[in-house]
Amino acid sequence: MEANRLKRIHYYFRLGLTNNEMITALSELDNITLSKRHLKRLMGNEGLFRRKNHSDLLDVAIYMYNELERSGKLHGYRWFHHKLRNNGYNIDRETVRNLLKLLDPEGVELRRRRRLRRRNYNGIGPNFVWHIDSYDKLKPFGICINGCIDGFSRHVLWVEAYKTSSDPRLIAGYYINTVGRIGRCPRIVRADLGTENSSVRDMQMFLRRNGRDRHAAQRSFLYGRSTSNQRIEFWWSILRKQCTEFWINLFSNLRDVETAFDGSYLDKDLIQFCFLNTIQEELDNTVLQWNTHRISRSRLHPGPFGRPTMMYFAPRTYLTRDFSNHVEPDELEVCREECRFKDDFPCSQEVFELCCVLMNEQNWLPPTSPQEAVDLYLYLREAIRNLLRVR
Repeated sequence: MEANRLKRIHYYFRLGLTNNEMITALSELDNITLSKRHLKRLMGNEGLFRRKNHSDLLDVAIYMYNELERSGKLHGYRWFHHKLRNNGYNIDRETVRNLLKLLDPEGVELRRRRRLRRRNYNGIGPNFVWHIDSYDKLKPFGICINGCIDGFSRHVLWVEAYKTSSDPRLIAGYYINTVGRIGRCPRIVRADLGTENSSVRDMQMFLRRNGRDRHAAQRSFLYGRSTSNQRIEFWWSILRKQCTEFWINLFSNLRDVETAFDGSYLDKDLIQFCFLNTIQEELDNTVLQWNTHRISRSRLHPGPFGRPTMMYFAPRTYLTRDFSNHVEPDELEVCREECRFKDDFPCSQEVFELCCVLMNEQNWLPPTSPQEAVDLYLYLREAIRNLLRVR
């Protein structure tokens, strides 16, 4: 019990939560009750300090340098500071700002804040509306992304990269995995008119068929234009700014400068084989940063403010409640049987097996960085094209 309590305190500290937020999270999510004084004493005993015991500056600089070789070059100093905290570094924000100016002066100079005045969106509480959409900016290169965000809290529920985002059963698999994880379904799901959302529509209506509120059954699913799905469209702009712009530029360089991508099925399969796992890791990391960062109060965007994960899991703090609906295990299993889930093959099975053979012959290891993935892609592309020419 004590070990688990300390483990959760360490975890919430790394997420950057304040003491009050940690007390709320421990109470709401872990059923652990602590006073503020007791929490401070435990944190002191564990060496968890925010204003002292800072991490070694060289270690922080090396971490930032490595991240700047990836999509980290898109981050501002606030996002970088939060990312460092989530990865176990104790450092103040001003030091991060100065380090970023030294390590990436060009990026600091080019980065600009752009604000759009949008219509106001006000959700009533977590799990009242889930917004689902697909992100197509990497689709020309074979990387298909689908995501879902809670309308009230802006807590991102899933962002998945795979070889397709057009299969209704696959999108339903993302939905059912999330419903199974939290044990409840939302009151309403909102998505665009694409056929890829048809299975989610049917499952949401099935799970809500016996509801007694005015959004039950057929009213529990809303269709609308993708461009007017404001919550998820805003999230896609964050994702591009903090993550996918890096990959768009990398793949565009392969196509336009290296002339090593022509949009063929083979090239897309190789992109999936070499990059999909790395991209998914970056997406997961970006989701973690977003869900645990603090949304500041703004006169341009009225609504609840705070950390998305706190607004989602501790709604009483924001004078609202959870609007999700209970799902029976047997109902969930019925839905699972109609779903498709991501398998072990990031690309077609034939290309996957051929790539594994070629890698083993030349003692290639799975890539751990974007540059290693590029090198592997170029090697596999040339090797397979040579095999095809011989035949």
